[in-house]
Amino acid sequence: MVGLLKSAIIKARLFLWRRRQFDNVKLREYFHENYDIKIGLYSYGCFDRWRMPGPIRIGRYCSFANTVRSAPNNHPMEALTTHPVLYERGFGVVDRDVEWSDPPLVVEDDVWVGHNVMILPGCKYIGRGAVIGAGSIVTKDVERYAVVAGNPARKLRDRFSPDLIEAIEASRWWEMDIPDLRRLVTDRRDLVFAPDVASLRAWERERTR
Repeated sequence: MVGLLKSAIIKARLFLWRRRQFDNVKLREYFHENYDIKIGLYSYGCFDRWRMPGPIRIGRYCSFANTVRSAPNNHPMEALTTHPVLYERGFGVVDRDVEWSDPPLVVEDDVWVGHNVMILPGCKYIGRGAVIGAGSIVTKDVERYAVVAGNPARKLRDRFSPDLIEAIEASRWWEMDIPDLRRLVTDRRDLVFAPDVASLRAWERERTR
């Protein structure tokens, strides 16, 4: 009875926390402590240990559709069977769950992952500013600011030119919190919605005076 009550309390807390998932600190602490899933502020759509099991490291301002899935490990093809009886104790074959030693999936800031994307174990890094098109099967790492799509996912283009990417990286805008970003939109709307090298560099000079 005590276990059921505790489980119900946790479910209720998660339900309430997820209503403000883009900035709820308690939700982030819970996923980090219990599932080795670390998620930066303002990222959303990734608080699901079944769709996106740990270990995962996700930056700030990332957008995940609620149908995205990641597979951190493959079934053991070199073993007698690929069935999870060999690595999940719940089946009664092994005494303990297998501890996977693969590195975590790292997703940097401002990444957009569309509906029905599958991230396979061959992908351990998705760079800042990347866009992954709906329905993609991601089998390898994705570089920063790349737009990828397909099965397997292939690079279609870069979001920005190299010099604009350099200026965006130098700005480190993703470290801003919501009030700061709101002020930037109010004061420099064109810089936010249509950035160019000159305006970003001018903004950077103003901030470092």
